[in-house]
Amino acid sequence: MASEIHMPAPKCLIENTNGHLLANPEALKILSAIRQPVVVVAIVGPYRTGKSYLMNKLAGKKKGFSLSSTVQSHTKGIWMWCVPHPKKPNHTLVLLDTEGLGDVEKGDNQNDAWIFVLAVLLSSTFVYNSIGTINQQAMNQLHYVTELTHRIRAKSSPDEHEVQDSANFVSFFPDFVWTLRDFSLQLEVDGQPITADEYLANSLKLKKGNDKKTKNFNEPRLCIRKFFPEKKCFIFDHPAYRKYLIHLDQLQEEDLNPEFREQVADFCFYILSHSKAKTLSGGITVNGPRLESLVLTYVNSISSGDLPCMESAVLALAEIENLAQMGQKLKLPTENLQELLDLHSATEKEAIEVFMKHSFKDVDQVFQKKLGDKLQAKLDDFCKQNMKASSDYCMVLIQDSFHPLYEDVKQGTFSKPGCYYIFIKKMNELKDKYHQVPRKGVQTGETLRKYLDSKEGVVDALLQTDQSLTEKEKEIEVERMKSEAAEAANKMLEEMQKKNEQMMQEKEASYQEHVRQLTEKMEKERPQLIADQERVLALKLQEQERLLQEGFQKESMKLHVEIVYLKKKQEEPLPCNIL
Repeated sequence: MASEIHMPAPKCLIENTNGHLLANPEALKILSAIRQPVVVVAIVGPYRTGKSYLMNKLAGKKKGFSLSSTVQSHTKGIWMWCVPHPKKPNHTLVLLDTEGLGDVEKGDNQNDAWIFVLAVLLSSTFVYNSIGTINQQAMNQLHYVTELTHRIRAKSSPDEHEVQDSANFVSFFPDFVWTLRDFSLQLEVDGQPITADEYLANSLKLKKGNDKKTKNFNEPRLCIRKFFPEKKCFIFDHPAYRKYLIHLDQLQEEDLNPEFREQVADFCFYILSHSKAKTLSGGITVNGPRLESLVLTYVNSISSGDLPCMESAVLALAEIENLAQMGQKLKLPTENLQELLDLHSATEKEAIEVFMKHSFKDVDQVFQKKLGDKLQAKLDDFCKQNMKASSDYCMVLIQDSFHPLYEDVKQGTFSKPGCYYIFIKKMNELKDKYHQVPRKGVQTGETLRKYLDSKEGVVDALLQTDQSLTEKEKEIEVERMKSEAAEAANKMLEEMQKKNEQMMQEKEASYQEHVRQLTEKMEKERPQLIADQERVLALKLQEQERLLQEGFQKESMKLHVEIVYLKKKQEEPLPCNIL
């Protein structure tokens, strides 16, 4: 996608009208056209803190996202700008600029909380932008992070034994970057210089105590530590003299504070170099259409009064893509049932391969079972179509061959003595001629049998009215016809039994093919699953060690329960009954 052609400027992705959130169809259409992996960087923070300026710099532009020069918040909802990623070929950088938190004109912070939640859920890098230092006031402004567990569900149906913990969140959550604007302190502790990252780590240390004040102090810090897999901090000096700030987007680079210019350059270099493509649980890379689906699912959940569920959003996305793989069409087969089954088997194998390549988060193989049911329904449908096509073709041949003979019967041609055997001879010649016609299909015998049964009265009448035949000869001929009918019926029964056996064998072969390919897929994905689990486990072990060092035994024990649960999950073998 030529992103700059499609998006010369940002467009509102999620509109905020009187507190009601709505996805913008025009922006979604842009996302649907992006087939590349997307690196999604979202910025959130109090209003009038310079968020839009940083996003414009990431886009490589001086203008784009609205920069306000007043105390009013300009950005409403969530705005999106898709540009070619400057450092990752064949990737698209999706920048999300959000409306300012704490705008006094809104009067309702529920809307702020949902904007915060959506920015977390949609991004691969989450930037929190604030003014000054990381003090309690800054933490109080970041209280939205403590509401995440009350506003997001990680799983649609949590295991009753599973701990409602950060493990589920870590596998979905973005990296966390805190940008501190107009920072005026010296970065040092006990007279020793420290980095911005060390400053953040020190600011996230917990206090001991069980009183309400201490709990309020610890809660946002603990949430940041537990929920976000990677944490980074950047500080920025004042960009320029105050009187110039109202025209910040118009200032030349040389008019800006040199330290500020360097800090912005470092920030942009880090974000563009380290921000990963948006991924889902299991290492599934998100492209434009998948991001579009996530936006719709989350916004619709919020609008309906439900909590956005991360797993449900992924499953909804999986359903859209997995069901799309079920539209495989079998070509109409030829006459023989085994030819049809062979063609179906080859096509089914290909369909399963395509499905396995694109499917993900197929919990309990729900979609694979739907695929199997759909392929079986297709096979049944084509069997019926094949039978009808065979019947129609055979009936045309029969009408062309046998109709003139029965017309002669009506005209009295065979009403003379001795003509019965002449009729039977012509009938047998026509049968032989009919059977010699190739590729009539599976209804060859059945269609002829039904036709001849419908004419049975004509043959009986000819037999009984032929005066040249004795009563004994007529009795012998009747027995012969009964014997032929019984033989034909037995042959049809044998053919039906053979067809049923072939269909049962095909079903068993189909099941085994599904199991084989699913087992291969699970084995291939297992290393990624283990890697995800080990990553989460490592982060938890680091946090547990840090809690122990800080003397928080109780919190460490809670984390220990989560770690034990994760280790148990790691040891679980591949399920035996996979379909």
